[in-house]
Amino acid sequence: MHQLTTLDNGLRLVTTTMPHTRSVSVYFFIGIGSRYETDQQAGISHFIEHLNFKGTLKRPTAKEISAAIEGVGGFLNGGTDKELTIYWCRVAQPHFHLALDVLVDMLFNSRFDPEDIERERQVIIEEINRSKDSPGQQVNMIIDELLWPGHPLGRDIAGNKESLTGITRDTMLDYLNSKYLPENTVVAIAGNIEHQEAISTVVQATANWTNQQPHPEYSTYQEQPNPRLRIEEKATEQVHLCLALPGLALLHPKRFALDLLNVILGEGMSSRLFTEIRDKLGLAYSIHSYTDHFLDSGSMTIYAGVESKNLPVTIKAIMEQLALLKEPIPEHELAKAKELSKGRMLLRMEDSRSIASWTGGQELLTRRILTVEEVVAIIDAITAAELKELAEDILVSSQLRLAVVGPVTDEEPIEGLLKI
Repeated sequence: MHQLTTLDNGLRLVTTTMPHTRSVSVYFFIGIGSRYETDQQAGISHFIEHLNFKGTLKRPTAKEISAAIEGVGGFLNGGTDKELTIYWCRVAQPHFHLALDVLVDMLFNSRFDPEDIERERQVIIEEINRSKDSPGQQVNMIIDELLWPGHPLGRDIAGNKESLTGITRDTMLDYLNSKYLPENTVVAIAGNIEHQEAISTVVQATANWTNQQPHPEYSTYQEQPNPRLRIEEKATEQVHLCLALPGLALLHPKRFALDLLNVILGEGMSSRLFTEIRDKLGLAYSIHSYTDHFLDSGSMTIYAGVESKNLPVTIKAIMEQLALLKEPIPEHELAKAKELSKGRMLLRMEDSRSIASWTGGQELLTRRILTVEEVVAIIDAITAAELKELAEDILVSSQLRLAVVGPVTDEEPIEGLLKI
C-alpha cells in the first residue's frame, strides 16, 4: 500500500514500501508538457528536459551525471510527454540517497551552459529529422494533427525547427522558474525504504524549493471541422496507416471500458485485428490498436503497415472489425480480454520502477491513486452490454480520421472507405 504526504511547500510525496526487493526507484513527475506551450514555445519542455542532463554546478558534465548513477549499477533517464515531464532513477537500496541527490541536483542546479544549449538544439533537430524519416513515427504524428487540429495536443512534443531556433537560454530559465513548481510536482518512491525515511530525506533535499507561482494552465480542446484524411506520399516499401477516433478523457467513468474494448480489438496476437488482418488475410506483419487518455480528451488508434496495393482491402477489413464491436461481445472473449488486462497489469507491478510510475502518474494527473485491486474490480464489473453501448457511441463514421504515409497518390477512393 502507498502512503501520501504533502510537504509544507506543496510538494507531494508518495511512497510504496517493498521490503522484498533490493532496489529503490525515485520519480519526479512534473505537471508540464507540450500542451502547456504556445506555438512560439513549441518544444521548450522537451528542450529543458534534455538540458537538465547536461551538467550541474556539482557535476559539470553529462558524463559526470550519468557516471554517478551508472557507477553504482543504477539507471537514470527522463522523458517529456504532452501533459507531464518525468525524471527517474533506479538504484540498489543502499544508494537511495545518491539517487535523490542526483535528481535534485539536475532539477535545481543545471548550468544551462550556452554551448550545451546550442549543441542540444542541433541534437533535437536531428531527433525531429529522424522522426520524419521514419514513416511509422511520421504517421503517428500526422494522426495527432488530424485528431487535435490547431491545438498543442496535435503537435510534435519535440516542437519544430522554427520554434527551437527561437528558444533562448533566458526563455528556458523563465519557463523553468514559472512551471517547475513544488505544488505541480509529485515525487514517487518505491522499493525497500520506509515512508518516514523518505520524508526526511526529501524534505532536506528540497528545503529551498518554495516557488509559489500560479499553477500552469492549458488550453482546452474544442472539437472543430478538419479534413478526415491526410496522405503523405513517400517512397517506402510499405504503406503505414493510422486510423483513429476521438476517445475518452483520463477521468471519464467509461475510460476502463474503452481500454477493454481496445484489448478485444487490437492488443496482442489473439486480438481481432491480429487474427483477421494478419493471420487470416495475411495483409500485414504489424497491426495493433491503442488508446490515449488526456485531461480533457482522448483517442483510440489503429496502426498497420501494408503493401501499397493492399491498402484498400486492409481499410475495408479494419472497418468490418470496428463494425463487429457494436455487436454483443461473446462471454468467453470478454473473459479472456479481462484476464489479459488484469494479468499484464499485475505483471507490471513486480518491480519498484513500475510501482513508482503507477502511483506518481496517477497522483499528478488525477489526484487519486487507484490501487491494483480497485482497477481489477472495475475491469471485472464491465459487462458486454456496457461495451456494446460504448462502441455505438464511439465508433461513428463521421469521427474517423486516417493518416497514410507511403507510395499513395489517389485520395478519393480511400476517403470513400471510411465508413463503419
